Amino acid sequence: MSESLDLLIFGAHADDAEIGMGGTIAKHVQAGFRVGVCDLTQAEMSSNGTVDSRMQEAADASDALGLTMRTNLKLPDRGLEPTRSQIEPIVAEIRKYKPRIVFAPYWVDRHPDHVACSRLIEEAVFNAKLRRYMPELPAVQVEQLIYYYINDVDNVSLVIDISDVYETKKKSLLAYRSQFEAVGAGEDRVATPLTNNYVGRVEARDSLLGQARGWAYAEGFALKRPHAVQLF
Repeated sequence: MSESLDLLIFGAHADDAEIGMGGTIAKHVQAGFRVGVCDLTQAEMSSNGTVDSRMQEAADASDALGLTMRTNLKLPDRGLEPTRSQIEPIVAEIRKYKPRIVFAPYWVDRHPDHVACSRLIEEAVFNAKLRRYMPELPAVQVEQLIYYYINDVDNVSLVIDISDVYETKKKSLLAYRSQFEAVGAGEDRVATPLTNNYVGRVEARDSLLGQARGWAYAEGFALKRPHAVQLF
């Protein structure tokens, strides 16, 4: 039986979690928390990179962040939908790792897979607590479901100062060379919005989120229900 996690982050593709909350991941890992990532697809429809190269990049990013675990459910890229056959393996991950908090992409995003992933995780978190749903696995009640931003930032209800771990976030992003490096002449790659200084734009976004609070960098999150915080 696997040890429980403090945080479990779901993304449609490898690099989603790093873009949206790589700094928050690094901050919690450095504080001694157990953090894992589950990628739903192998990103086999990506314009650049291969399944094998992207898996290696995800492993390199995981090492940079110090993740406790990373898994891939191999659901269909550009084919995510809220069906029982796709919800059940996500529920199984939640029940296996028993996270206190689950993270999913924000429910509004220009990439349809991010939106579909958000819906799937919300369904799975709800079903994971039902003892008669997949009764062969003990039910798990997640304390909170929190949404992170990938492309579009709106309705920020929680911010985390990541100034002291920003270089770790950048290192995890730069591990995805096939996605974020500029395309050179003669390369078997194509130019996309991701190859056009995307990491720089993520950094600018994180800087802007931090600026209003006097921080160098911050990551924002959205909630659908209040998050309880205990003061000591």
